[in-house]
Amino acid sequence: MTLEDPGVGLGIVVVNFGSSDLIQENLVEVAEELHGAVVIVVDNFSGEPEVAAIEHLAAMHGWQLISNPRNAGFGGGVNPGVDRALALGCDDVLVLNPDAAIDASSVTALRRAAAEDRMALVAPVVRTKRGGIWSAGVDVVLADGTMRSWARRGEAAATPAEPWLSGACLLLTRELWNAVGPIDERYFLYWEDVDYSVRVRRAGGRLRVVEEATAVHDEGGTQGVGGSRAKSEAYYYFNIRNRMLFARLLLDDETVVRWERSNLRAVRAILLRGGRRQFLRPIPPLRAAVRGLGDARRVARRNAPRHGPEAGG
Repeated sequence: MTLEDPGVGLGIVVVNFGSSDLIQENLVEVAEELHGAVVIVVDNFSGEPEVAAIEHLAAMHGWQLISNPRNAGFGGGVNPGVDRALALGCDDVLVLNPDAAIDASSVTALRRAAAEDRMALVAPVVRTKRGGIWSAGVDVVLADGTMRSWARRGEAAATPAEPWLSGACLLLTRELWNAVGPIDERYFLYWEDVDYSVRVRRAGGRLRVVEEATAVHDEGGTQGVGGSRAKSEAYYYFNIRNRMLFARLLLDDETVVRWERSNLRAVRAILLRGGRRQFLRPIPPLRAAVRGLGDARRVARRNAPRHGPEAGG
């Protein structure tokens, strides 16, 4: 990689589900600036009009398009996209959400960090549209599954936790992908990035936030409801369910029990991410909470195959 050809050897993978307008807004400019980059859009089927829109967009800009006949979820979109990028000779792959935007200089900073450590999973500082920090590294606290930003580590330095990086914008290398394997598709949506970050470290890799690189994430673009803070039913359901799926797959039985005991508190916290006004019409969030909590309990008590400590993973 040189300043003259910042995109050579780079694949950019974006998973689409009804988000062609966001992809047009966020991807076109940076893809053009990263000369030589291979852009791969994986379309998770959301309807014939969206298929036509994303096919037109890909053809217009010379992007690779992988069309899933169904909605295969985040991992089911990322995995074939990364595999295609590597098969086409890319050594670095940027995984980018449709509702996230990043500039070429930030991508170049991420690639420089990856060049220094080929077993690092690399992320920018992710900001909100208003300029606040959305993610600059997060810890999942093992005592109860709550989240804590890396900036707050000093408040409870002795508290066991697993660090993770947001999947809104990640750069990974061929070497790391080969060592860790694909994203676990059992999550479908949310917590895959937590799972993958833990598996990176267990495979001997490292997590790194590059402070001079910035991405902007507009979460409301894909999971917001009517321009308010409220989230979609899918957001609530999968965050509630997948918290326990993560524990069952990667943590020990004692931790699974602790997390299950704190399920109701966790459900309340997840719902409140959408603000209190949503409860003026409470059926969608409460319906998602009931479904998610029921499935979370089933997951916690299931003897699921593990790749956690008990399996030596």
